[in-house]
Amino acid sequence: MDVPLQHLVDQVRSAQAAGAPLCIRGSGSKDFYGGMPAGTPLDVAGLRGICSYEPTEMVITARAGTPIVELEQALSEHGQGLAFEPPRYGGGGTLGGMVAAGLAGPSRAAVGAVRDFVLGLAMIDGRGEVLQFGGQVMKNVAGYDVSRVMAGSLGVLGVIAEISLKVPPVAAARQTLVLNLDQAAAIDCVQQWTTAALPVRASAWHRGVLHLRLEGAQAAVESSTRRLLSSHGATVIDPATADVFWSALRDQENAFFAAARPAPLSAERGGDAAAEHLTLWRLSVPPAQPPLSIEGDTLIEWGGALRWVLSDEPASAIRALATAAGGHATAFRGARDRTEVFDKLSPPLERIHRNLKAAFDPAHIFNPGRLYPWL
Repeated sequence: MDVPLQHLVDQVRSAQAAGAPLCIRGSGSKDFYGGMPAGTPLDVAGLRGICSYEPTEMVITARAGTPIVELEQALSEHGQGLAFEPPRYGGGGTLGGMVAAGLAGPSRAAVGAVRDFVLGLAMIDGRGEVLQFGGQVMKNVAGYDVSRVMAGSLGVLGVIAEISLKVPPVAAARQTLVLNLDQAAAIDCVQQWTTAALPVRASAWHRGVLHLRLEGAQAAVESSTRRLLSSHGATVIDPATADVFWSALRDQENAFFAAARPAPLSAERGGDAAAEHLTLWRLSVPPAQPPLSIEGDTLIEWGGALRWVLSDEPASAIRALATAAGGHATAFRGARDRTEVFDKLSPPLERIHRNLKAAFDPAHIFNPGRLYPWL
């Protein structure tokens, strides 16, 4: 066992013996997400580096502390990438945090979620034991489900140490178009184009403007572009401008998400309380769901399946609307109460979560409260 991993194992065993909670931390870029971080920091940033990379097999294995940007740079040299476009949040995101948060970017609806690309991983459980699940080749499915469970678990089950991912080639052609459409029309159009098998890889609607990204074979992209130019009056934007747009959306650095991160109140600013209490909601709903009646600013991705809403409406009202639409709501950033970030689970799902926690972290030392207050 190498020194960085052994050091983490020793720390986990000491915490387990003392019953002391640990806060697993890579770069800290996602501290805002989920419940409030609590416990003694367990720094995994030193556990970094690519362990193996087989471009011909489209598989890469790297340690959890490896920065996402470092991983993507290595992949780009071979024309491959992380198809689900995980947010990098200022370039600070790490591979372990990427999997633990389970967040994906603009292309998620077209290519799949983070968990769909996890082939295997190594982790440290609550007893300080190093466990290995899955493998380094796509045909090896032993332990595959356990590896996928770690995606989106926010570290409550264990410390991710190493991860194997499938890394497909980037598309041969890419084109971004802009269309002026209201919200309802944008949702309907993207559904029609997707059903018609246009190579829609990503979409983003905000305040009457729809950005549509086509990716795939050169002929398919060119044909679809001509169709949209002639039938819907679309405008093509140059690749450099498009890259800036999609990168800012992916990393939540555009104007919409900037408004979701207001500065703290100060004596000089006075009681601008209304602005400070806006919550950024992440609503997952059926793609074809018509516009939701929520007061606030809305940005729509994933062909209608992901609705970002910046609102000061009560959490109960937001969650009720999402549930009525057949989906769920997450208080993604700026929640008044960070113990209620995610929707309540049904009794069967809660029982599964409790059983998993008991199996992997019986002393409840990992990231207490990050996923649910009782976990």
